[in-house]
Amino acid sequence: MGTRISGVGMYAPPRVMSNKDLEKLVETSDEWIRERTGIEERRVAKQGTPTSDLAAEAARCALEDAGIAPDAVDIIVVATFTPDMLFPSTACFVQSKIRAKNAFAFDISAACTGFVYALSIADALIRAGRGKTALVIGAEIVTSILDYTDRNTCILFGDGAGAVVLTECPEGEGLLSCHTYSDGDLWGYLHGPGGGTAAAGTPDGEEAPKRVITMSGNEVFKHAVTRMGEVSLEALAVNGFTKDDVDLFIPHQANLRIIKSVGKRIGIPDERVFINLAQYGNTSAASIPIALAEARAQGRCKKGDLVLMAAFGGGLTWGSALVRM
Repeated sequence: MGTRISGVGMYAPPRVMSNKDLEKLVETSDEWIRERTGIEERRVAKQGTPTSDLAAEAARCALEDAGIAPDAVDIIVVATFTPDMLFPSTACFVQSKIRAKNAFAFDISAACTGFVYALSIADALIRAGRGKTALVIGAEIVTSILDYTDRNTCILFGDGAGAVVLTECPEGEGLLSCHTYSDGDLWGYLHGPGGGTAAAGTPDGEEAPKRVITMSGNEVFKHAVTRMGEVSLEALAVNGFTKDDVDLFIPHQANLRIIKSVGKRIGIPDERVFINLAQYGNTSAASIPIALAEARAQGRCKKGDLVLMAAFGGGLTWGSALVRM
């Protein structure tokens, strides 16, 4: 058996932070942000909100869309690098909140590539007979780890969650393949130094580094365009398709220049590339499932369509998935 996406859902916090709002916090401008990133606004969770709240809302929407009850879920995988706490996993909190009492639940951390990694893992677990129904969730409250004095990072990110329900289907339908990669030698280009054992405080009072995103923008840009392009073409080649067969390309929503460069590298025209970056910013692991849910709602992703997804993130990590909806 293979797996198919039987339901999709998303949730974004109601508070909107516009570029104009950011002008009050850091030396920047609406024009500067739009020109360099394509972002106009982003959603921001209320301080103290746990990531599992967003993830649970997206999960409920996906289950309702699929027509599946929470107690029928066997597996919950949450991709996040902004978990509720060190442990237990955010997925366990989601399990409790949606009352999916029969599922086993765990988190994975692959930064902005997290959703593709989680999709690959859930697909493999179902194929291995470990369950028949999986909830795959990408959820982040990235604004909780931003340095609002660093205009190179704080303008980019927003909060949100997206989810899909994976169920069994005949081989050759649904999720056709996933392709995942990493290069740990390049971790320094994009990372969050605080919060782990490699950068902890000491008993004698030495302060731990701040838990904020650190990024070398130019290096990330170059690697993102190259790797997302390569892994997208790999997914097509492995399954015997070309760029002309793709009905919709859903890339990680990081930066408009990256998205357009990747589309050009693959050879997919703008009208077949889904972009909602302007409204949400970079929501990391949540960006692809949020985009998928919006594409479905807008009628741009229909049953039978061939959808290509690709992502790139800290690690460095990258991956793609090819899906027949």
